[in-house]
Amino acid sequence: MKVSGAMHKNAEWVPPETPLAEVAKKMKEHDIGSLPVGENDRLIGMVTDRDITCRAVADGRDIAKLTARDVMSKGIVYCTDTEDLDDAIHLMESKKIRRLPVINEKKRMVGMLSLGDISHAASREMSGEVMAAVSAHHAR
Repeated sequence: MKVSGAMHKNAEWVPPETPLAEVAKKMKEHDIGSLPVGENDRLIGMVTDRDITCRAVADGRDIAKLTARDVMSKGIVYCTDTEDLDDAIHLMESKKIRRLPVINEKKRMVGMLSLGDISHAASREMSGEVMAAVSAHHAR
């Protein structure tokens, strides 16, 4: 199966100057845990619900003054929509990431691949493997 058959289509991204409160509202509205950040038509980072919690709230920063750029994880790991799903899963395992932006041949973001998408599209064994790999640092 190709990534295009498993991914969530029509994913959005936000500019880096987007106020953090707006980022959080978009996450709530779409019931998602992350938003890619783009600038000059390129993906430059990712804001997750954990980034908001750990880099803003827990650090006691003034959330009203923060933007996506202030809390985002820099750099971006992605896959292409024509890649085999198994390859994208192995990338997620090796990088220990739960959400993966998907780009097309024109380098435009066309979707997101999440653990939930994988659980619906891949075998139970493969789903279990990726879940264990990305969650390994939480095991005790």
